[in-house]
Amino acid sequence: MDKITISVIKADVGGYVGHSSMHPNLITKAIQMLEEHKSKGTIVDFHVTACGDDLDLIMTHRLGYDNGDIHKMAWDIFVACTEVAKQLKLYGAGQDLLSDAFAGNVKGMGPGVAEIMFEERKSEPVIIFAADKTSPGAWNMPLYKMFADPFNTIGLVIDPSMHEGFTFDVLDIFENKTVKLNSPEDMYDLLCLIGASEHYVIKNIFKKSGEVAAASSTQKVNLMAGRYVGKDDPVMIVRCQSGLPAVGEVLEPFSMSYMVSGWMRGSHWGPFMPVSVEDAHPTRFDGPPRVIALGFQINNGTLVGPRDMFADVSFDLARKQANEVANYIRRHGPFEPQRLPLSDMEYTTLPGVLKKLKDKFK
Repeated sequence: MDKITISVIKADVGGYVGHSSMHPNLITKAIQMLEEHKSKGTIVDFHVTACGDDLDLIMTHRLGYDNGDIHKMAWDIFVACTEVAKQLKLYGAGQDLLSDAFAGNVKGMGPGVAEIMFEERKSEPVIIFAADKTSPGAWNMPLYKMFADPFNTIGLVIDPSMHEGFTFDVLDIFENKTVKLNSPEDMYDLLCLIGASEHYVIKNIFKKSGEVAAASSTQKVNLMAGRYVGKDDPVMIVRCQSGLPAVGEVLEPFSMSYMVSGWMRGSHWGPFMPVSVEDAHPTRFDGPPRVIALGFQINNGTLVGPRDMFADVSFDLARKQANEVANYIRRHGPFEPQRLPLSDMEYTTLPGVLKKLKDKFK
């Protein structure tokens, strides 16, 4: 059987209103263009969604990783949607598009990308996560819990097919170097790195056999642009069941609204709130940061779904917790720890203020 590739490519092409949501005309435009490509056979199937002001393209195809045709297709869609956004005078139209011309691959050009390629199993459940108002390091804690924490994933203890653990591919986003660490053998080394979630990011997770289990987008748009553009609003793909964490084990880390960086102007710590697609429209202080989860069964490349996995009352307590934490942390105003430390503010608008004050220091 030919391997199937799932490509999730996202970009902020214009906010409605401000940075809070996605205008339906942009989603309609993306669907129209993807329908054309599906009819031509470039892609097998697709789904378009949005988390906050980010347009998320979920596509299946048989062309493999980093395929130029797939990436060009996504780029053209983002450019076309940017034109729609400009006509509507939406906020920050095309802010994630850092170039006027496609360069063969969207990586390094602003959009975020997560891709996995695999042979379909007898049953292939996959969950696509998309976030708004946060950075790629937001996936570090849940991925660790899913694939390395037996208090979260009981399969690591009682399922023989998971007992040997997993391999984590960790990226140093500043040096652009990766290191592979095994769990449970290298667990403490792994935690040493990924606990610094603004520096080290989990890029991929594999079974010890080499089969891919999860992938995340690791693009840092501010590092690419050399200035503050916006938060990266990452996406993630996680395969489930049959030697991998069960669907419930994959969702369980989000039952606690843990802290992530981003929120207002990309400059604050805030609680990560798991929400339904219907509630993925952050407004309070441009937040709190949101995460959605769409579940699919993959059938010969067809996306059977989605199921809105966080549209579940069992996550109500996590949402209540997020609002309570937001109340508490917001009272700190411009003081740390609500505001990010200076080392993480280098690519925000703060350097402009410090430059103005430079000559006043004596």
